[in-house]
Amino acid sequence: MIAALDSNAHSCIKKLITMKDSLKPLKTAIVHPVDVYSLSGAVASAKEGLIDPILVGPRAKIEAIAKQESIDLSPYTIVSTEHSHAAAETAVQMAREGKVEALMKGKLHTDELMEAVVHKENGLRTGRRMSHVFIMDVPNYPKPLFLTDAAINIFPTLMEKKDIVQNAIDLFCILGFGTPKVAILSAEELVKESIPSTLEAAALCKMAERGQITGGILDGPLAFDNAVSKESALIKGIHSEVAGDADILIVPDLESGNMLYKQNRFLTGCDGAGIVLGARVPIILTSRAGNSEARQASSALALVYVRNREKLGMKP
Repeated sequence: MIAALDSNAHSCIKKLITMKDSLKPLKTAIVHPVDVYSLSGAVASAKEGLIDPILVGPRAKIEAIAKQESIDLSPYTIVSTEHSHAAAETAVQMAREGKVEALMKGKLHTDELMEAVVHKENGLRTGRRMSHVFIMDVPNYPKPLFLTDAAINIFPTLMEKKDIVQNAIDLFCILGFGTPKVAILSAEELVKESIPSTLEAAALCKMAERGQITGGILDGPLAFDNAVSKESALIKGIHSEVAGDADILIVPDLESGNMLYKQNRFLTGCDGAGIVLGARVPIILTSRAGNSEARQASSALALVYVRNREKLGMKP
């Protein structure tokens, strides 16, 4: 029986965390955890039974922050490296060798970690473009919202967007939600040559009709209001399965996605979790200033994703 979540439940993030009791913790390399946020977040996730962490980074710095914050490191393995760049390379190598099942970003820039992840010879590439997916419990919306890509791909091409869409659909399905309704966002709902993202949205929908994207119901272009508000969609005369009832939001580029996520996070106080998909292992890519709760939620998401994928017999 595959663990599944109730997609109509508003507390999706909390449900992810509560599911850990029946699942084996995820062996996770914590990359350069040399500040209080990344180290305490990893330890909190370990204490919740979400991950089995291996701390990868300069031992002296890790132990110094642990001493400062009164964190007991005795239950955990430390793989010492000289600096953050070496930590990223070492963690990626551990994933390649099957020693860890996931990576978690510590105090280093996303670009530095991803440089090691996407390395052509020694990285964690698959045949799929890597992309990030957020899951948000947004107030006043009756179900979780998936948002992609707000962290990895700056200006994705059409074919890269195809993979971004497929990654999000696969995550939705593997979590046990069923068939997602996917809204391809733009500034408006009409196809216009002057707005390239509307052309790409229309192309993605046609690609889904032709079987190039599978597992979801796509519609676009849709403006944000048309995607999440039935009333707005009806006023605009939009009639589709997706309009006003979207499960997954596909943004045109990283800038719009990043602003949309942070707007929701800081103005509505919504809970969120996120991981990078498309690599050999999921990557828990929280903000360097992300709190412990955000790291736990993302750890839970990665755990449920990996264990359910195993039950389905799916390879990365």
